[in-house]
Amino acid sequence: MSRLKRARRILLLVAVLVVMAVVAVGILAIGVVRQSFPDTTGQLAIEGLTSSVSVHRDAQGVPTIYADNANDLFRAQGFVSAQDRFFEMDLRRHVTAGRLSELVGSAGIDSDRAIRAMGWRRVAEQELPKLAPETRQYLQAYADGVNAYIKKAESPEKMSLEYTVLARRNPNYRVEPWTPVDSLAWLKAMAWDLRGDYKDELARARLSRTTRSLKQVNLLYPPYPVDRNQPILSQQDWQPAAAQSDQAASPTPAALTALRSSDGSAAVDSALASVDAVPASLGRGDGIGSNSWVVSGARTTTGKPLLANDPHLALAIPGIWGQVNLQCRTLSAACPFQVSGFTFSGLPGVVIGHNDKVAWGMTNLGPDVTDFYLEQVSGDSYLRDGDNVPLVKRQETIKVAGGADVPLTVRSTVHGPILSDVVPAIDTAGDRSVVRGAPQSSRYAVSLAWTALTPGTTADAIFALNRATNWSDFRKAAALFSVPSQNLVYADTAGHIGYQAPGKIPVRRSATPGAPPGFWPSPGWDSQWDWKGYVPFDDMPSSFDPAEGFIVTANQAVTASPTPFLTSEWDYGFRAQRIRTLLAATPKVSPETMSQIQGDTRNTYAPELVERLLSVQVDDFTAQAQRLLRDWDGSQPNDKSRDAASAAYYNAVWKYLLQYTFDELPPDIAPDGGSRWMVVMEQLLKDPKNDWWDDKTTPGVTEGSGEILKRALVEARLDLARELGKVPATWRWGRLHQLDLEHQVMSSDAVPGVIQNLFNRNDIELGGGNSIVNANSWNASKPGYDVTNGPSMRMVVDLGNLDASRWVNSTGQSGHAYDDHYADQVDAWAANETFAWPFSQAAVRDATDDELTLVPPSATSSP
Repeated sequence: MSRLKRARRILLLVAVLVVMAVVAVGILAIGVVRQSFPDTTGQLAIEGLTSSVSVHRDAQGVPTIYADNANDLFRAQGFVSAQDRFFEMDLRRHVTAGRLSELVGSAGIDSDRAIRAMGWRRVAEQELPKLAPETRQYLQAYADGVNAYIKKAESPEKMSLEYTVLARRNPNYRVEPWTPVDSLAWLKAMAWDLRGDYKDELARARLSRTTRSLKQVNLLYPPYPVDRNQPILSQQDWQPAAAQSDQAASPTPAALTALRSSDGSAAVDSALASVDAVPASLGRGDGIGSNSWVVSGARTTTGKPLLANDPHLALAIPGIWGQVNLQCRTLSAACPFQVSGFTFSGLPGVVIGHNDKVAWGMTNLGPDVTDFYLEQVSGDSYLRDGDNVPLVKRQETIKVAGGADVPLTVRSTVHGPILSDVVPAIDTAGDRSVVRGAPQSSRYAVSLAWTALTPGTTADAIFALNRATNWSDFRKAAALFSVPSQNLVYADTAGHIGYQAPGKIPVRRSATPGAPPGFWPSPGWDSQWDWKGYVPFDDMPSSFDPAEGFIVTANQAVTASPTPFLTSEWDYGFRAQRIRTLLAATPKVSPETMSQIQGDTRNTYAPELVERLLSVQVDDFTAQAQRLLRDWDGSQPNDKSRDAASAAYYNAVWKYLLQYTFDELPPDIAPDGGSRWMVVMEQLLKDPKNDWWDDKTTPGVTEGSGEILKRALVEARLDLARELGKVPATWRWGRLHQLDLEHQVMSSDAVPGVIQNLFNRNDIELGGGNSIVNANSWNASKPGYDVTNGPSMRMVVDLGNLDASRWVNSTGQSGHAYDDHYADQVDAWAANETFAWPFSQAAVRDATDDELTLVPPSATSSP
């Protein structure tokens, strides 16, 4: 055999071996990825079941669970939830327990410090025995189902691919059994992300230390524009109770004291650092909110109410919500559940959705349920009404995967935990903070009072909502809703609609005469600024069958009345008013119209600013882009239309206008571009010489609005020429405004890019934007225009035919990368399309792709 032939054979053999190796590696990789995928057909024995349970999954993998009793129903829900999303559940319980470092290493230490200081899990442990017996029973059944899954899975690697990746750093990790407290602790994460006026209270304290006057600081927090954007309830719909004197500003003016001490400044900055250290489970910022509205049958094409909801939360993969249909085969007092909708992994029941009689939606009310207190501390005591009283102290130990334990001492006052101890501030922003009556020579700390740090009954509320059959039941359930406070909208098959504001809302005095309560940090050493109790539920705003025939909630002010005091910082109502306008213009609203409104991309603030922008004289190069704004109605679609080009330029101008106007603000509290900043800019444009327009970096020159508007137009033109090309007509908003769906753990810098790509789904082009009904928000203070928050799901419930209802999730039902249902709803969601939402037994049967039977261990394996 010639050398040439031998060489060819060797090369061929090598090539075959390489191909076989690649195939083997691929098969191995596929095996590793697929080993955690759930069984969705056949029969499985589950400990604790008393009878068989059927699990039907549709084309999107959404389960409908049929059981004969409530315990079996929730035990099965726990098992199925763990099948689909156990790693997410495990991650959530580590976060809420302040044990994230045990899972991900040192990257979780600051988060653990802050959450341990607040004691989320400690509160959940106190909460459990206070709940109704049936709620505890359902929570335990759910936990038993999760633990049945854990036992069957045998090892973390067989539960989710994430554990295989994390095993490099944490090879000895063992999954702990699930408990009812694990489910309850997640409610604290919900409450943390959905509270109102928490960071702004500290931000105002920081801004008060700058060279700007308090008047200039107050301009950044304008009152709600009642004359422009209508509150949820009109005066005809709801009359408030008499004002409570303790909620009003102090009738006797008292001077604000400027505290120019390094201790006070450092305490405020450290408290803000602790707040920022908590991971955003649901999201944070102006984009966190929701749309929900309900229309009575007199105004619909179906003759029955229609209800829509799309909560605006952080967008990640897997998505925040799971979908489920929970069905007692026979409704009875012992098994009262036929309920379908969206829920959180790790939490039994349905959070938002409908049962066979009523439907409900939620938007964040955003109440001011936190207050920060400046405490005068000396050693192990703090000043309280002239006396030194001992601080309450406890020791915590944070265990760190791959690292040494971290000790933590938590100190608390009568108001709550001291957050300024927990995470040191990275940066300080001045030397002056404003409180009332602060002595000039002492060491200060900042403590947190928060309604969620006392045990509540929100878990009771969820199950009560799930089994409500009428308005009376619904209000009784709402009365149990402690935290987070939500706007609840209601509709029923009998034709009624309604609204209820629930939750624990503190009654307190204002720490500053003329300012709303909770606007500034309060002096902890004077008990007159303590909370005086909570607003009675019967005094909370409510409406049933309003004459207008529809109710719109989109985080705007609930009423125009100052009582009861709910918050000083609503969303400023542009989304809500746009929805109202569209509904009012439609004599008979169809289910399709409800869905179309959810996808509306009109920026209703833009035309007002555009009028000013078109009056600015610019050079020819900039004018090419400026002309895009002519005859533009504010629509921000994701397509190749002229509107999409106009939207790209407008948003770039908006970004630079905010940056140039508020260039002195610290980066972490710079304008994000949301609704508050629209109202701020609206007011500043009426005052062209206001001091905020002046660029302090140009000494000897005092800029006005004209100079800053021109600078923004020019810089936006240059920016988009670099990003999208020199021809403005070819620009598209969607090319700038993109969403990266990132895994909460697998997107960290410590994870190699090739591994990140297994979990993430990137470069999704979207329309919409800030304060737009299709609220794909972006942050104007950050580089680029990437989507940060958005509609985490959408649903439209048809109370005339529940099987005609529609829904869509932002990602998919599964938490397993490369499972068919990991991201199979993304494209439909991005296009504002929805899927069928089967509810009745016949509709579920027709939609079933896979059926799994869960049986007691004693049952035979025969069909």
